[in-house]
Amino acid sequence: MPVLDVRARAVDALTRLVRDIPDFPEPGIVFKDITPLLADAAGFGAVVEAMAAAGRDESGAVVVDKVVGMEARGFILAAPVALALGVGFAPVRKAGKLPHDTHQADYSLEYGEAVLELHQDAVAPGDRVLLVDDVLATGGTAAATCDLVRRCGAEPVGFAVLMELGFLDGRAALGDVAVQALQRV
Repeated sequence: MPVLDVRARAVDALTRLVRDIPDFPEPGIVFKDITPLLADAAGFGAVVEAMAAAGRDESGAVVVDKVVGMEARGFILAAPVALALGVGFAPVRKAGKLPHDTHQADYSLEYGEAVLELHQDAVAPGDRVLLVDDVLATGGTAAATCDLVRRCGAEPVGFAVLMELGFLDGRAALGDVAVQALQRV
């Protein structure tokens, strides 16, 4: 199936199935609830297929060695994207959740501060890594994840996301890492 058809199906699913929840988790924040999308097999499949395209070149060949997903909704998307690409998956978690030696990165998000961790051996030196998450907002989570991947000696080559909140300019935090957003709001 042509890439445009895949992307069009994914964007249609996002438009129909993602709902806005005002004032969550705090006043002034509009939360993008993806649970209706996840409950729809065809819609979920379409977004996974479209996001996996960020890990392929124009001929369809896989150009990444690992997919890294950020806690927690990024896990839900990144694991099937990794399977679609035939590569491994590595989770980036909040501090204290991973049982082995980790790298840590502090970061800011639109409504607070946090610490992320990645196992030191989650990605190998020289690996080309695709980062996956649900929303790109300020770019704090994505930038911290890029830092963690680089500390392992790997290279973040792309960031695939369902939705980009363009008014927050999260792309600026990612430098030269290519961003593929299925929808920009």
